Amino acid sequence: MYYKFHGFTQRLLGAAAADAYSPQGLKPIVSTESPSLTTSKLASDIPATDSFLGKNKVPDLQKLFQKPDGLPVHLKRGVPDRLLYRTTMALTIGGTIYCLVALYMASQPRTQK
Repeated sequence: MYYKFHGFTQRLLGAAAADAYSPQGLKPIVSTESPSLTTSKLASDIPATDSFLGKNKVPDLQKLFQKPDGLPVHLKRGVPDRLLYRTTMALTIGGTIYCLVALYMASQPRTQK
């Protein structure tokens, strides 16, 4: 006798040999439709100018970040970097202080009225 796992009842049930050796999800799918013909362009058929229409900024950014001006990399792009850095530091320090105050308040016993 052969057994098959029943998905609805979550139990083993008696089954025929063909069902036991071809469980659900593993049966070969035979398509009755004919495959549709699609035309697709190969990467070699597309001109290089059609695939990317912007300017390559990598060489300019490499020159900017490798300039020996004494600034750290995360501040090389000027005012937006400084603003982002200072905001991040302020939020980090503020969050640390808030956590320490919350821990201090949680460690103090409640007063009974």
